[in-house]
Amino acid sequence: MKLPVIKQLTQFIEENDEDYVLETIDTLENLTEVSSLKDEELDVIGELISNMYGAIEVNKMIKDGTPKKEALNTFMSRVLGSIDK
Repeated sequence: MKLPVIKQLTQFIEENDEDYVLETIDTLENLTEVSSLKDEELDVIGELISNMYGAIEVNKMIKDGTPKKEALNTFMSRVLGSIDK
């Protein structure tokens, strides 16, 4: 996951609507079913999907009253903590 990408997507959600990101996730998930995709292409799609889900999680924290910067930092700390385990 990339913090700058999650930050940009979070801004997009704030300015538009979370539904755009959810529909994009559905589209990308559908694309992963294409049998001719290479592993590298699947990795890129997977990275995009995970960043979008991350942005949705950050947006939920912001809606619950967490300041944006704190929400981003908390989310990334959770991600890094799960990688370390």
